[in-house]
Amino acid sequence: MTVMEDVATETEEEQLVVFELSQESYGVDIGTVNTIIRMQRITHVPRAPKFVEGVINLRGSIIPVIDLRKRFELAAFEETKASRIVVVETAAGLIGLVVDAVTETLSLARDASEPPSSIVTTADSHYLRGVAKLEDRLIILLDLERIFGESESEELRDVGAAMAEAETEVEMPAAAPV
Repeated sequence: MTVMEDVATETEEEQLVVFELSQESYGVDIGTVNTIIRMQRITHVPRAPKFVEGVINLRGSIIPVIDLRKRFELAAFEETKASRIVVVETAAGLIGLVVDAVTETLSLARDASEPPSSIVTTADSHYLRGVAKLEDRLIILLDLERIFGESESEELRDVGAAMAEAETEVEMPAAAPV
């Protein structure tokens, strides 16, 4: 295979991180995923937008965390050992997404997906990028930049900034020399 053929092959595939929500498979572009972590204590933020579960401290950065079940108006689910926080990079900055489980990374031929049907899309489902067709299942492809509206993205930035600012104000003063 020549270098040009290699490049053509790479552009015909996309890499996905696949996760489960309410017994359905969802996929996001692997390039947007910063890290995947086990569930940890989420600090709830008073008067945060309804879709914000709270914030976590990830390697010194305050990250807003969203429960995608709440965002997509799915039934609540108890956290399990398989539950994860998928930290993604968006225009609003790093955001943690609570999911039921991360199941796999997947190479998908670009022609294996198609835009969602107009029957299933509404003004509230503009975050659907498409549906991938595999032999035994379908994967709902998400557009992370569209999961939140512009005002919601700004609210997310504000939550993270406010919590980071509050954390620096609360830092313990250095001990006085004896």
